[in-house]
Amino acid sequence: MRRLLLAPALLALALAVIQPAAGAAVRAPKVDARAYLVENAVTGDVLMSKNVNARLPIASLTKLMTVGVALQHLSVDRYVTVSAQAARVGEESVELRAGEHILVGDLVRAALIQSANDAADALADAAADGNRALFISWMNQEARQIGLTRTHFARPDGLDAPGHYSSARDVTVLAQWAMTMPEVSQTVRLRRSTISGGRVLTTWNDLLGTFPGVVGVKTGHTDEAGWCQVTLLVRGGVQIYATILGSPSRAQRDRDLTALLRFALTRYGLVEVVTAGSPLATVASEYGGPAVPVAASSSLSLPLRLDRPLVEKLVLPRTLSLPVKRGRPVGEVRIYLGRKLLGERRLVALRSVGRPGLRDKIGWYGGQTLHELFGWI
Repeated sequence: MRRLLLAPALLALALAVIQPAAGAAVRAPKVDARAYLVENAVTGDVLMSKNVNARLPIASLTKLMTVGVALQHLSVDRYVTVSAQAARVGEESVELRAGEHILVGDLVRAALIQSANDAADALADAAADGNRALFISWMNQEARQIGLTRTHFARPDGLDAPGHYSSARDVTVLAQWAMTMPEVSQTVRLRRSTISGGRVLTTWNDLLGTFPGVVGVKTGHTDEAGWCQVTLLVRGGVQIYATILGSPSRAQRDRDLTALLRFALTRYGLVEVVTAGSPLATVASEYGGPAVPVAASSSLSLPLRLDRPLVEKLVLPRTLSLPVKRGRPVGEVRIYLGRKLLGERRLVALRSVGRPGLRDKIGWYGGQTLHELFGWI
C-alpha cells in the first residue's frame, strides 16, 4: 500500500506501509519471576516485559559493571596483588590468597565465568588502590553516564546490601554496554576456562552450549535477589536480549529463559526491506523529458518484529535536471519503525536521459505558455 504525497516545493515524499510476513501464531509464555524483559538488541523493540523499572537486587549481574569499570583502569596483561579484604569475602570464590600476584585477565574470567566474589573485589581494590568506596563511586558514576536510571551500587561483588539494586531495563542496558568490550564479550561465551594456580572455572550459564546462539551474558543469585540472568541470543541475523530477575529457582530461570527465547525467535526475523535495483518510484525530468525510474543502490536487511508494520519514506526531487546518467544518486529511501529511523539507502536513477535540444526546450516553453493562457480563460 503506497501513498504519494507531493511536497509543495523541492521534495516528493512517498510513504509505504511495509508489513513483514509473520510466522505462525505462538502463545506468549508465562514467566515466574519478579521482573523480566525481552528486547530486540538492534531496534530496541520490546517484545515482552514485566516490572521492567522495579528496583530489585541483581546479585552477580553487578559484576558486569565491576569488570567494565576495572578495565578502564587496568590492562588485562597486568599483574595485581590480591587484597586481604578481597580474599576474605564469602560465598562463591576461586580461593584467592591475600598477597597473591595474579593477572587482571584471570580475575576478569573468574568474575564473569565462575562469578567469583573474591575476583570481583580484587579487581575493584586493584583499580582503586584499595579504596573500595572510590571504586563504588566510579560504578555509580558510570551507571549514570550509560543511562541507568533505576540503579545504585553498594558493592562490587553483588552480594546483598542496602542500597544495592537495579532493574530489568537497566540490567539489559548494562549488558549491552558491557558486551561492547572485547574482554567481556569473548569471556562470557566460555563454559570453562583455567587460570593461574590450575583453577578451573565453570560457568553458571546453563544455556551456553545447550541453546544454539546463546553467547552470554551473566547469571546471579543471592537469597534476596533470587535467580537472575541476562542473556544474549544471536541467531539468523537477529540479536535478542532476555533478562530475568527474581526467579524462584535455577531450573525455573532456565525454563523461562528458554521459553522466552523460543518465543522471540517466532516473532523476530531478518527481513529484506529494501531490494537493490527494484524500482520504487519514477521522477519527472525537466523540459517534459521521460520519467526516470529510481531504485536503491544496495539492499537493506533488518532484524525486525514480524507483526509490526514499518514505514518506507522516499525522499526525491520533484523534477530531475538533465542530463541524467544511469546510476546517478537522486535521493534516499528511509525505513522507520514509528518515528525511529532504522536504516536508509541511496536512491539512484535506473536509466539515462540526455540533455534536451533547443527545439525540445522551445516546444516545452511554448506548451507551458499555452497552458497558462488557457488557465486564465
